[in-house]
Amino acid sequence: MSRVRFAVMVSAVLGFVFAWSSAMAQISGTDHDFSGRGWGSNEICVFCHAPHNTNTTVAGAPLWNHAVTTQTFTLYSSPTLNATMSQPAGVSKLCLSCHDGLTAVDSFGTRTGTTFVTGQANIGTNLGNDHPIGFAYNAALIALDPGLKTPPTTLPRYGASADTLECATCHNVHSNTQGKFLRASNAASAMCLSCHSK
Repeated sequence: MSRVRFAVMVSAVLGFVFAWSSAMAQISGTDHDFSGRGWGSNEICVFCHAPHNTNTTVAGAPLWNHAVTTQTFTLYSSPTLNATMSQPAGVSKLCLSCHDGLTAVDSFGTRTGTTFVTGQANIGTNLGNDHPIGFAYNAALIALDPGLKTPPTTLPRYGASADTLECATCHNVHSNTQGKFLRASNAASAMCLSCHSK
């Protein structure tokens, strides 16, 4: 093996280890840290991720190790909504695989759990009173609604066209530095106003 090839491999491994340890450090001690719950593992990542035998039923799921929700959700609707809505998919379906309140948080790997999300974290299956998710937030939608702005690049969009607004557009499951796992501060509605001009 050439030195260049070896150096590239070592760099790749170190990059992965750094990213993994950084994500783990940000989850540690948050509401997404289940390592001390007595659910058969004291690892932080295993409740959602595993390197082998992962669930591939959700496209783009990152080494998914958790049970996936099978619920049908009531979608957001409004007379002023210009977006085309559809059942949650992708990263939002992964979020709802705990926050639907019906899929056990401790159902991971081969384990069938018995602990369910409660309180404010239980979004449930009625998404009608929550911010809409799973729709294309693109130039065509912005043209239909002058109250919308092109979202900043700090708020990621998902899907094949990288234009779908999902739960993870505003929330970062791996970091709670802003509270409520928000990607940015929402003081004085700052994050909301980065997309909405009204």
